[in-house]
Amino acid sequence: MSIADKQVIGGRLMAALSLALIAGCGDSAPDASAAASAPETAVEAPIPDASPSSSDLLQAALDGQTEEMKARYAARNPGATLEFLGIEPGMTVVEARPGGGWYSKILIPYLGDSGTLIGVDYALDMWPKFGFFSDEQIEEKKTWTTSWVETANGWGDGANVEAFVFGDMGDVEKESANAVLMLRALHNLSRFEDDGGYRTQALQDAYNVLKPGGTLGIVQHRAPSDAPDEWATGAAGYLKQAAVVAAVEAAGFELVETSEINANPADQPTVEDFVWRLPPSLATSREDDALRAEMIAIGESDRMTLKFRKSGPAAGD
Repeated sequence: MSIADKQVIGGRLMAALSLALIAGCGDSAPDASAAASAPETAVEAPIPDASPSSSDLLQAALDGQTEEMKARYAARNPGATLEFLGIEPGMTVVEARPGGGWYSKILIPYLGDSGTLIGVDYALDMWPKFGFFSDEQIEEKKTWTTSWVETANGWGDGANVEAFVFGDMGDVEKESANAVLMLRALHNLSRFEDDGGYRTQALQDAYNVLKPGGTLGIVQHRAPSDAPDEWATGAAGYLKQAAVVAAVEAAGFELVETSEINANPADQPTVEDFVWRLPPSLATSREDDALRAEMIAIGESDRMTLKFRKSGPAAGD
């Protein structure tokens, strides 16, 4: 092979090698200087919202109650009832006839430190009309707005607590509440409506204390729709749903929605019955085991659950 041939072959080999090196660079990693000069793009992971939801807070309030209270959840449905009525933490809520605090003990922790629970009792001159309260018990009612607040403050941490009586709102401001709850509180007001206008006054107070757009929530023992009107006055504990709706609408409220979450079709009272024959009172069967078992099998009363709104924009603030 001549020198010229060797030079040609050598040139071809160098060209091929150069092409191979150039092609290989396309698959190789960038060098350190290139990496150092490339701009960095920071990717931040989203921060999850650690605050509990309203449902979580309600469940915590329910879980924090005694076993005796929890035993009635299946009949009273407090969680579903408060959710249906739109009760939220931080609200100002008026509870009619809170009594021993069955619902109050749930509402105080649920409404929380930024919320307010206002208890409201029957007017002082209504108590003697029942006919079975002693003079001493009636006298104690004169200090109820103070004594109930003191008692309620002992039920746990949470909402600020205030009180007034129907017919005298005291220092409670008008249009300050997001919701008024009348939970099995309307029958006695209706019972004495013709002897003092107590239902009319209570509904007027509810309207006055609510913000425009505020909610009036009612849970009430329900009489059969075909029951005689003269029986379904509230004296036996039962009221007709249509009559309740008519009275509340006449007070200026708008019916928003109804629910059957507290219904019990097994409760079919007659004119011979009153609601306190059923659990938890069992007033007619304390000495009759067979009748007691029958009443327990029926369960707690059939109840209407009604959501009304005071005219105006939504009162969520």
